[in-house]
Amino acid sequence: MSTEVTVVEVGPRDGLQNEDVIVATDDKIELISRSVAAGARRIEAVSFSHPRLVPQMADAEAVMAGVPRGKGVSYIGLVLNRRGLDRAMAAEVDEVNVVVVATDTFSKRNQNVTTGEMLDAWEKIAADTPAGVRKSVTIAAAFGCPFEGETPPERVAEIARRAAATGADEIALADTIGVGVPGQVRDLTRRVRAAAPGVPLRFHFHNTRNTGYANALTAVEEGVTVLDASAGGFGGCPFAPAATGNIATEDLLYALHRSGHVTGLDEDAVAATGAWLGGVLAKPVPGLRGRAGGFPARTERDS
Repeated sequence: MSTEVTVVEVGPRDGLQNEDVIVATDDKIELISRSVAAGARRIEAVSFSHPRLVPQMADAEAVMAGVPRGKGVSYIGLVLNRRGLDRAMAAEVDEVNVVVVATDTFSKRNQNVTTGEMLDAWEKIAADTPAGVRKSVTIAAAFGCPFEGETPPERVAEIARRAAATGADEIALADTIGVGVPGQVRDLTRRVRAAAPGVPLRFHFHNTRNTGYANALTAVEEGVTVLDASAGGFGGCPFAPAATGNIATEDLLYALHRSGHVTGLDEDAVAATGAWLGGVLAKPVPGLRGRAGGFPARTERDS
C-alpha cells in the first residue's frame, strides 16, 4: 500500500555536529538551500547548544538568518534549556526539539543531567514555548545504550507517556548507536502508541550495524509516516563511542520510492547534495545511492 512519508532532513544539525571540521556558515546555508530545492519541507537546521560543548553549532543564529524562507519549510532547532529556547525563538525557528536520553549514564555524559532531570527541563521548555511553535521530544538511546546495554522498552514508553502528558506534539524514537532491529521497531512502536495515544511518532535511525534501512521500512509498515535521514549518510553522536552515521536520505528515498511510497523529494538532487557535502567535508560519502545511481533504465541488447 502506498503511503505518503515525510522525510525530515537532519544533515545540517545531526549530520554535522560530530564532524572534526567546522563547516563554514555559508556552506551550512548552502546545504539547507540544496535540501529545500530537492523538496525537503522539514529540516533540522541548527542546535542551540552551548558553543563550548558543540562548537560545530556555534553559528546557529547566523545559519537561521540565511536560510530560505517562504517556501513552506518548517525549520527545527534543538534546544536543551530555557536559554536555548530563547535563542531559538529569537532566530525564528518553526519547531523546537528536546532530546531526552533514555538511560541515566548516557544522559549524564551527553547533557550532564539524569533522564528525570531532562524530563523536568523539557516540561519547562514546553510550558514556555509560544503557541504556534511545534514541540517535539526525541527519546535518544531508545534501542540501546553504549554504557548500560539494553534500554528497557517500558522505560522508553514511560518517557513517551510523560512527554505526551506535558505537551509533546510529536515523539521521535532514536536509535542513537545503531543497534536496533526490526522486531524492536515493532515492539517500541506499539508500546509508545499505547503510552502516548494520538501523538504522532517519528523515527531516527543510524546505520551503524547496517540495520537502519530495514528498521525504517519496518516503521513505515507499522504506520509511521515521519522518518529522519541525513544527506550522504553523515552524522553521529559526539558523546557515543563508535556511533556512526545516520541513514542516508538518498538511500532511504530509493527504498521508499521503490516500495511505492511517496515523499515529494528528488532522489537525484539529494544524492548530488550528499556528494557535494562529501566534498565540503573532504570525506567519502557513506550513502550508496549517489555511487550506484537509481534503478537502471532498460536497454535493448545487441541482436
